[in-house]
Amino acid sequence: MKTKKIALTLAATTVLSMAAAQTNSQTTQSNGQYYRLFAPLTFYHSVAGNQLSLDEHDQDATDEAIDQALLNVYLTRPDLVEVTETEQQESGSLRHDVIDQPIVQNVDIVEQAEQMAPSMEVIPALPEAEVEVTKPKFWTRKGDGFLQFMQNYVSGNWYKGGESNYSAVGSLTLEANYDNKAKWKWDNKLEMKLGFQTSRTDSVHKFKANEDLLRYTGKVGLQAANKWYYTLQLLAYTQFARGFKSNDIRTYSDFFSPFNFNVGLGMEYKVEAFDKKLTGSVNLAPIAVNYRYVDRTLFRTKNDPKVAEFQWYPDRYGIDDGKHHLTDLGSQVTASLEWKMSDVVTWKTRFYAFTSYHRAEMEWENTFQLRVSKYITANIFLFPRFDDSNKWDDDLGYWQFKEYSSLGFAYTF
Repeated sequence: MKTKKIALTLAATTVLSMAAAQTNSQTTQSNGQYYRLFAPLTFYHSVAGNQLSLDEHDQDATDEAIDQALLNVYLTRPDLVEVTETEQQESGSLRHDVIDQPIVQNVDIVEQAEQMAPSMEVIPALPEAEVEVTKPKFWTRKGDGFLQFMQNYVSGNWYKGGESNYSAVGSLTLEANYDNKAKWKWDNKLEMKLGFQTSRTDSVHKFKANEDLLRYTGKVGLQAANKWYYTLQLLAYTQFARGFKSNDIRTYSDFFSPFNFNVGLGMEYKVEAFDKKLTGSVNLAPIAVNYRYVDRTLFRTKNDPKVAEFQWYPDRYGIDDGKHHLTDLGSQVTASLEWKMSDVVTWKTRFYAFTSYHRAEMEWENTFQLRVSKYITANIFLFPRFDDSNKWDDDLGYWQFKEYSSLGFAYTF
């Protein structure tokens, strides 16, 4: 290819020199005379015919010089010839109806633009834009509450007391969560629930608390991967009122009796599934410390009713006689999930398990909520619990169970 370019360049240079020497001073239009020099090298029959013919031909100096240059290439480098004139003719000819037609520019758009230009002067100037810079919202707050009436079932060995009956319960849950949209999260959740019951079979108490909870859950997380966080979790919970059993003057539970304080270090996984209909978190803490405190003192005197009504048995919570606190080192698992099964049915569940490898405690709260209207809901609450620090029951062993169904008012904000 390089040799071909050199040969054609030499031929073109020779022809141009000869043509320049033989032309007069007037401007000469090539009219396509030099086409054969710059097109792909072709064997033209007229080049050889003109050289071998005995007749004189009327040929100008430029055409004669081009023929001489092409003939020189034919004789010295025939391998550079790519096509013959016959093959070129068989491939077709140029359409003169296309190449001879002049190209006319359509200037309609330009004329319209020129007509519109004066009208642009009357367009009023736009006012200066006011840029408002707002701080990102790192805090999100939400809450929900309900007041409902219910039918309630409590196993006879339930650790906080109570009995099966008809009763009412109110609940309020508040959340304030921080997320800096980078690495850090801080979740805060406060749960308050209090319910009372009356029973005709109870001749000692006019009413008793059958649902009583005051619980705070706090978590500080540092993102480790996509949905994984290194987490320090704090869990603290007790109750509001004293807990009784029917026809029993003894107090089985009270405010800060017991009080549980749990700190766990581990990792948390953020759950988002089924198009974010299932959300929540699962916390795994291989290192956890559980501190349990009871404020009440065990009274041995049973003769005086005023003293006996404060009497209770702390061994229900694994605390030795005469002591107020218990500290355990172990591991724990906490899961809190919410699944919106449909527009009207929601399942909320909380699972908690702690083991010191000497004792084990597990709680599984399940609330199925059926939204009847915007402010009316029906709830089914199922709560199995296992605690081997409690006394053995002949029917359920270390298992306890609580259930109620209710209907009432609910509000989310």
